[in-house]
Amino acid sequence: MTDIAAEEDKDPDIELFVKAGTDGESIGNCPFSQRLFMILWLKGVVFNVTTVDLKRKPTDLHNLAPGTHPPFLTFQGEVLTDVNKIEEYLEEMLVPPKYPKLTAKNRESNSAGIDIFAKFSAYVKNTRPDKHRELEKSLDKALAKLDKYLMGQLPDEVQTGRDRGDGGSNRKYLDGDELTLADCNLLPKLHVVKVVAKKYRNYEIPAEFGGVWRYLGHAYSRDEFTNTCAADVEIEEAYKDVAKRLAK
Repeated sequence: MTDIAAEEDKDPDIELFVKAGTDGESIGNCPFSQRLFMILWLKGVVFNVTTVDLKRKPTDLHNLAPGTHPPFLTFQGEVLTDVNKIEEYLEEMLVPPKYPKLTAKNRESNSAGIDIFAKFSAYVKNTRPDKHRELEKSLDKALAKLDKYLMGQLPDEVQTGRDRGDGGSNRKYLDGDELTLADCNLLPKLHVVKVVAKKYRNYEIPAEFGGVWRYLGHAYSRDEFTNTCAADVEIEEAYKDVAKRLAK
């Protein structure tokens, strides 16, 4: 009987494969890899992480997930390669009371900031000076929308009267004071935007977006975020050829 209980109490056998950095060993720039890394960390499950050097992808990995780039994951020997499906699968398999539920309570939290990365990509890839300002404004607008969401109250904050006294929100993350799947998706991308736009366009997230800066500040205080994140130099290196120079 004890053996059965001990067997049930064991963590499943999970290995996460993420993109390696330029040295072939450290964590490389990949918001999708970080998203899954954060989810597993927040779940509190024991798991292994393997960094995959795309230039020298080992044969055994070719056999494990042919034609697949990281991130991918093995769960009790089963290979999973679709990031959205992996997220759903982990939420379904790693459940309370042993593992916390990470789904956001408010549906809107999942789509907050959804267009920021696309606006940022258009901005950094642009080579035409006449388009520069327009694309920058477009990125500002997407960030302003996220800021509005972070500064506005969630339904449960309204019900419990938890606010700053002026009807605004003081919460740390998208869906409240705990990190959820919504944050695991958005934060890695938001960090890339902050690092790359500064390096290649001398763009800073505007100071008036207090909600966005508060959100990033709380994220940077969490090991689940900082320890799963690629170094800034890795992120900059990844965008070296993508972030086009503006034509003179």
